[in-house]
Amino acid sequence: MGGEDHNSSGLPPFILTGLPGMETSQHWLFLLLGVLYTISIVGNALILFIIKEEQSLHQPMYYFLSLLSGNDLGVSFSTLPTVLAVFCFHLREISFNSCMSQMFFIHLFSFMESGILLAMSFDRYVAICNPLRYSTVLTDARVVWMGVCVFLRSFCMIFPLPFLLKRLPFCKANVLSHAYCLHPDLIRLPCGDTSINNIFGLSIVISTFGLDSALILLSYVLILHSVLAIASREERLKTLNTCVSHLCAVLIFYVPKVGVSMFARYGRHAPHYVHTLLSLIYLFVPPMLNPVIYSIKTKEIRRRLSKILLGT
Repeated sequence: MGGEDHNSSGLPPFILTGLPGMETSQHWLFLLLGVLYTISIVGNALILFIIKEEQSLHQPMYYFLSLLSGNDLGVSFSTLPTVLAVFCFHLREISFNSCMSQMFFIHLFSFMESGILLAMSFDRYVAICNPLRYSTVLTDARVVWMGVCVFLRSFCMIFPLPFLLKRLPFCKANVLSHAYCLHPDLIRLPCGDTSINNIFGLSIVISTFGLDSALILLSYVLILHSVLAIASREERLKTLNTCVSHLCAVLIFYVPKVGVSMFARYGRHAPHYVHTLLSLIYLFVPPMLNPVIYSIKTKEIRRRLSKILLGT
């Protein structure tokens, strides 16, 4: 199949991959992924429900958290169909259009998560550095506007990718490296000139992940400068404690992403299943851990969650 000439007009199918060399153990991996999916979907759905029902959480910080939880649900549901098909039903073929659609949504939600984390860092910056202006700067209308801007930026960045791929002839092997469709994986397959795709892909990564991470770092430099000006040690710790959940969310999003990028560049001789496992960590860990972190660190969410679990 890999030796046949395919053109995008013929809509060539792709073959998804589980864990190469570990086919006999993939049902155990599916059980693990099933647990991660369950924690992610149930956890983020509970966060959304609690924020909706708890009147004390109707404030900008938790509106941004609801955006993050909704986005994490999007990430989970984007990968779920093909992961379920590959690891549970051993159905590995995916059509060209389905693959393009999945790639679009996975990267859309990934870019949106970066933008939401940036918006949350701005929320923490205003709350700590300009607390008297917090309610006037972060109004409900402005929070909605920021959320719309995050979506529009991500949509405009990702929208050209399927069309840039569709114009290329696919005549190389059609086997993908993962149980889902990712742009860095797909861009290896065309036999035409992919320089435009590579340049565009690099530019959107720099202008989103690169810019967002730099601005998040800047916001925390300013926050730290403001906190160090507080005389009381207890007050400094109390103020910094309001940032712990967001810092954890930033780290569990960016650290796996950097790890996947570095390993792809410098770990080419490692077993292929290591690359696959790293990509699974990148896509599965943040949606699973975010609700856990915020449930542990937020008293109101923890209290309401206890009531739900105990049925009181």
